[in-house]
Amino acid sequence: MKLLLDFLPLILFFGTFKYGEGHKDWAASFANDHFGMLVSGGQVAPDQAPVLLATLMAIAATFVAVLIQKLRRQKIDMMLWITLAVVTVLGGLTVWFHNETFIKWKPSVVYWALGLIYWGSVALFGKNILKVTLGEQLELPDSAWRTLNGAWISFFAFLGVLNLVVAYNVPTATWVDFKVFGTTGLTLLFIIGQGFYVHKQMPPEAEAAVDGKGPNT
Repeated sequence: MKLLLDFLPLILFFGTFKYGEGHKDWAASFANDHFGMLVSGGQVAPDQAPVLLATLMAIAATFVAVLIQKLRRQKIDMMLWITLAVVTVLGGLTVWFHNETFIKWKPSVVYWALGLIYWGSVALFGKNILKVTLGEQLELPDSAWRTLNGAWISFFAFLGVLNLVVAYNVPTATWVDFKVFGTTGLTLLFIIGQGFYVHKQMPPEAEAAVDGKGPNT
């Protein structure tokens, strides 16, 4: 359930954009009839309507995801809070100015904010977020935790830059595909790579426990 809620805004953004892209006149008419008061000038052109509707859907879905987790008394991840704040501000600017540039910056701002938090938690407070979050499940030396934290910081910085490179050099439809499939695929590969690193860094006793074996078997 939680995984579905985490991906719900992304899925709905993608689906709404693709439907609007294939029905631009309908999208413009729908946007003008129902959301014209939210747009500067009160009119949305057919080419602008798909991303505007997708942005509104992403904002609403993110709020719903937070609300559902609150009602279920689940802990809301830091990334979801950051996403809610950024998508509300930059998404709101995209809708008001009917300018897709703002929403294209949203992934980069989220990635860089997360990277800054991962860096600042260690540099300013001496707290490794990964170790605090996963330390009870994984037994690793401090050097490994530092390496993992640094890797995530670098990865977030890289994704933020890559998103803007794609956003400013390809059509919006291609950027949407990259946002959904490209960054998700890159993140999955990165996590798999970290899994191999973690396995190598685990003490023999902890590795045996993870494998379901006792240390003396």
